[in-house]
Amino acid sequence: MTAVLALDQGTSGTKALVVDEAGNVLSCVELPVTPTYGHGGLVEQDPMALLASVIDTGRQAVSQAGVEISAIGLANQGETVLAWDPATGEPLTPMIVWQDSRAQNICDELDDRSKHIAAVTGLANEPYFAAAKMAWLRRSMTTSGVVTTSDSWLLHQLTGEFVTDVSTASRTGLLDLDSRSWSQDMLTLYSLSDEMLPRIATCSEHVGSTALFGSDIPVTGLAVDQQSALFAQGCLAGGQAKCTYGTGAFLLANIGETPARSRHGLTTSVAWDAAGNHSYVVDGQVFTVGSMMRWLTSVGILDGPERIDDLVRGVATSEGVVVVPSLAGLGAPHSDSSARAVISGLSLNTSQAHIVRATLEGIAIQVLDILDAIAADGGAPVEILRVDGGLTRSHELMQIQADLAGRPVEVFASPHATALGVAGLAVLGLKSGDFNDGVLEKRKLARYEPQMSQDQAAEVIANHRHVMSSIYGN
Repeated sequence: MTAVLALDQGTSGTKALVVDEAGNVLSCVELPVTPTYGHGGLVEQDPMALLASVIDTGRQAVSQAGVEISAIGLANQGETVLAWDPATGEPLTPMIVWQDSRAQNICDELDDRSKHIAAVTGLANEPYFAAAKMAWLRRSMTTSGVVTTSDSWLLHQLTGEFVTDVSTASRTGLLDLDSRSWSQDMLTLYSLSDEMLPRIATCSEHVGSTALFGSDIPVTGLAVDQQSALFAQGCLAGGQAKCTYGTGAFLLANIGETPARSRHGLTTSVAWDAAGNHSYVVDGQVFTVGSMMRWLTSVGILDGPERIDDLVRGVATSEGVVVVPSLAGLGAPHSDSSARAVISGLSLNTSQAHIVRATLEGIAIQVLDILDAIAADGGAPVEILRVDGGLTRSHELMQIQADLAGRPVEVFASPHATALGVAGLAVLGLKSGDFNDGVLEKRKLARYEPQMSQDQAAEVIANHRHVMSSIYGN
């Protein structure tokens, strides 16, 4: 039996699964990791705490499964960066998390080059992406060592190699999207031309081995987290899309083998390069989803994310309340890192339930904005939205999403989409086979059909967009 260890290192937790090649989960261990939030858009993590969580979850999962591990896959946060010493592996800075917006000044300085950045890299000139963070880190923290995305450091700790995968590299703002190689033009633009950068690997190749989880095990699967979930969902053809509802919500649509640039505010990046398949995606983001629920809990509006449905089920509408859940700015297609959350339309009749329902509507409408941008770009229409992530457990959110998006929503059968995706890539890297064989889980758990009338949905959407327009000009 072939069994792989899938390591999913995320923003709020690290998960380790042992999975067989049929997609059966033999063990699962998850540990929380806690970002630090501060003034000026600071969001940081302790690198050693992240590494410890990867090692601890992996060892526990292997022990619980009680089987021989044939390969390892690693999924990562994507745009999170740090500086570290390549000789010792010692971190020289905290992790600067993808939500951190302190690099906004770097982006402002490059405002007149935004179209050029998008043309070369497919990405927007935003502090969300790694390049601006790397440039800011070099100015503000240290010029020593190397500065990379988090996956390269974790892989160095596991294998001693200096490598990243092409999907993660495509989220930096330093990759030429057409050639899938580092762009000297972009490195010069961000004053990073003297940096030593990792080798770019495919998503399914043997990049090194590690003995941290028992015997020497090859690492054969790599991907950024959202692309990994897209792969697990079986979105292998143009027009197939998924949205992951976690710390943020991330909607990716497969656009096939041509890296077409969006004309309506979305970003384009590499989906994967695996087993001879080269695919690209367009994507948009809602930066605060699970983190919005944690904020509502911290201020006493919600008793906890597990109580969302109990509370919202008691109200049929939000009674005119509008919530724009932009605690960490607006992602694509709006792309406004300076935006902050808004709660509007409060009255003497407003209850906690109305505010929470309006928050779910705000999340769903921002996801709809991404779907509308995909349609405006003229690609294959997204007829069914496949979804995964922790908040898909909320029946109310999923029904609201189907109602406001005006199309069916299918929930992935497993809560482990990201880990299953990188496990599938690891299987492909371990032995040659058909690209489709890497998809380990194809079932859906539930399907939500639109139930709200078109007129009612249009009114909710119009109220939300009116607030957006009046506050942000969007």
